[in-house]
Amino acid sequence: MAETLIAGAAAVEQAAAGLRRIREEIGRIIVGQTDVIDGVLICLLAGGHVLLEGVPGLGKTTLLRTLARVLDLRYSRIQFTPDLMPGDIVGTMVMENDEHGHKALRFQPGPIFANLVLADEINRATPKTQSALLEAMQERTVTSGNNTYSLDLPFLVMATQNPIEMEGTYPLPEAQLDRFLMKILVTYPSREDLNRIVELTTRREEAELRHVMDREQVSRLRSVCKQVIVAPHVQHYAIELVMATQPGTSDAAAITNRYIRYGSSPRGAQALIECGRVLALMRGRLHLSIEDVTAIAPAVLRHRIILNFDAHADGETTETILQKILNGLAANP
Repeated sequence: MAETLIAGAAAVEQAAAGLRRIREEIGRIIVGQTDVIDGVLICLLAGGHVLLEGVPGLGKTTLLRTLARVLDLRYSRIQFTPDLMPGDIVGTMVMENDEHGHKALRFQPGPIFANLVLADEINRATPKTQSALLEAMQERTVTSGNNTYSLDLPFLVMATQNPIEMEGTYPLPEAQLDRFLMKILVTYPSREDLNRIVELTTRREEAELRHVMDREQVSRLRSVCKQVIVAPHVQHYAIELVMATQPGTSDAAAITNRYIRYGSSPRGAQALIECGRVLALMRGRLHLSIEDVTAIAPAVLRHRIILNFDAHADGETTETILQKILNGLAANP
C-alpha cells in the first residue's frame, strides 16, 4: 500500500511538472491568456474538444499552432466559409493511374487527419459541413464509401467563433454545441499584457520554442489523469450542480425555474468530472475536490444552458445565472 502511494505521488509530481513546462513554454508566445491555455490543455488531456469565442486578433490561432510545436503534434487549420464542403474537411476519393496504366480510386485524407485541428470561424460554414466535422469529433473516425478510417490520438478540435458580424453565419445547434467539452471566452488583454505582446511581436528575432513532450508522453499523461481519485461526495456535488440547471425538476434552483429554458445534459456532469481531474493534476493533486469542479463549471456549462425570454428581458446572462446557482450550492452544502 505504501509503495502504491509513493508511486502515485511520484506520478503526480512528474505529471504536474510536465504540465508546468508546457504552460511556461506556451507562455513565451501567448501572453496573458492563462485561463485559455489551461482550458485547451484540459480538453486535450480529457479527450474532448473546445470552443473558443472572442473577437479577432486575440491569439486563438497562434495558441493551437504553438501547442502543436511544443508537443510535437501534427497541426492543421480549416478556414470555414459558406462554400466549404464536407469533403474539404474529411477527405475525398481521387482517381489515379497505377504503374500499369489502370485507373483506381484512392482516398485522399483531408485536414481532419491531424492531432490538433483548428476549425476557424466554424459558424460561417453550412450545417451540412459543420455536421461532417462534428461527426468526426464524436466518433474519432471518418467514413468514405465502404471504408472507415480512424483518426490518430490525441485528437483535439479547437473551434473558434466570432461574437460579432453574425450576418450570414450558421450558429451551431444546441445538440452540436453539447459535443464540445468546454466553451471558453477569450477576453482582451490587460495594459501590461498588451505591452508585452507588442514587445514580443515587434522584436527582430522570434522566440525559439522547444519540444516539451511528444505524442507518447502526452498519452501517458492522459492515463495519469484517469487515475485521479473522485470521492463520492465530489461526484455528488457535480451531479447536483448539473441537476440544479434543469428546470422543472425537484433539484432545480429557484433562479433556474425562472430563467432557464433547457438545462445541461448528462454530458455536463461527465465533463465536470473529466475536466476537473486534469485541473486537479495541474494543481499537484491526485484527488478531485469540489473547488476544482467549481473552477471549471462556467467553461463546462455555459454552452449547455439555454435561457428563456424572461432572462434576456431582465438582463440576466448565462454567466450571472451560473454564478448564482454556484453560490446557492455553496450556501447549502
